Amino acid sequence: MERFGFVGLPNAGKSSLYNALSGGHALAAPYAFATTDPNVGVSKVPDGRLDRLAAMSSSRSVVPASVQFVDIGGLVEGASKGEGLGNRFLAGIREVDAIVFVLRAFDDPDVPGPTDPLEHLRVLEIELSLADLEGVERQIDKKRKAAKQDRAIAQEVVALEAAIATLGDGVPVYRSALDASVRDVLRPFFLLTNKPVLAVLNIGEDQLDAAEELAAPVREELGDAGEVLPVCVQLEAEAARLTDEERAEMLEALGLGDGALNRFVHTAYHLLGLRTFFTTGEKESRAWTFRAGWKAPQCAGVIHSDFERGFIRAEVIHWDELLEVGSWHKARETGKLRVEGKDYEVADGDVLEIRFNV
Repeated sequence: MERFGFVGLPNAGKSSLYNALSGGHALAAPYAFATTDPNVGVSKVPDGRLDRLAAMSSSRSVVPASVQFVDIGGLVEGASKGEGLGNRFLAGIREVDAIVFVLRAFDDPDVPGPTDPLEHLRVLEIELSLADLEGVERQIDKKRKAAKQDRAIAQEVVALEAAIATLGDGVPVYRSALDASVRDVLRPFFLLTNKPVLAVLNIGEDQLDAAEELAAPVREELGDAGEVLPVCVQLEAEAARLTDEERAEMLEALGLGDGALNRFVHTAYHLLGLRTFFTTGEKESRAWTFRAGWKAPQCAGVIHSDFERGFIRAEVIHWDELLEVGSWHKARETGKLRVEGKDYEVADGDVLEIRFNV
C-alpha cells in the first residue's frame, strides 16, 4: 500500500486534507502543532471499472485498491535544527513513499500564517534540503573510508558527493539535475528530498473560479519536479462527512466534480507510475496496484508470493472487452482470452487469471 505524507507549515490545511481524503476526524485547529503525532488513515481508491466488473460477475465481495495517508505535524523554519517538532517531524516524512506539500493560498484573518504558497514552498524545501544535507555529511566520511576497501561503495560516494553539492545550494534532490541513475543509488539513504512530490494548493471557497490561475506560479516554480493540484480543502473536508448521496449532491452543486479523492488518487497514481489490474469472479472482484512496466509474474506476486514463484501463465483480457463479452466463461468460449507468459508486460485495466504450480 502506497503511503502519502502530508507536509506543510502550521495552519496550511494538512489535517483538513487528511479528513477530506480519508474520511477521518483529525483535529484541525487554527494554531501551530495541533497535530503532534502523525494521523494515519486508509482510503479506498474509487474505480468504476471494478464496480462494473463486480456487477457482471455478481461478486459477493468487492475489494478496491487502497492508499494510506499520513498527516504529519506542521513544519517551521529551523525544523532541520530541531525547532518545532524537529526530528519527530522529519522521521515521519522518511517513512512515506511520496511527499504531499500542502501550500496555503486561502486568506482567513482568524487563521494565522502566510498566505503566499510560494513562501510556504520555499520554507519547506529549505528545511528538508538542510536536513538531508546534514544527514549526508554525517555518512560520507564513513563511506569514503569503506570505499578504500570495497570498490562497489565508490559509486555511493560519488552519488553522495553529488547530493552534497546540490543540497548545499539549497536545491532539493527532486529538483536537481542529478540523473535517474544517481537518484537510484541514493534511495537506500532515505533522503527526504529524493521522493516524488505532489503539491496541493489549498484555496478558499471564494477562489474556486481562479484555481488554475492561482496554481500557475506554483507549477512554474516546480516545473517537472512535481504535480500541482488546487483544492478547496475545507469544502472537501465538509463533504467527506456527508453520506454518499449528500456528498455527490454537494460536489455537483459546487462544480467540484467527483471530489478531491478521485482527483488526488488519479494525480498520485500518475506521479508514482502506479497502475491497476483486476481479478473477478462470483466470490470476489478485486483491484490490485502494480508499477508500470511490471511483467505478469511480478503482478502475480502482488496477489500471493506463491503465484510469482510458481508462475506458469496468465489468462488476460482487458476490462472493457470482458464487459462487452459478458462473462469470463464466454470470453474463454469465444477465444477472447489471451494466454500470456513470463515476458508479458501487464497493462492498466487488464483482468488476469493466474495459473501457477508450487
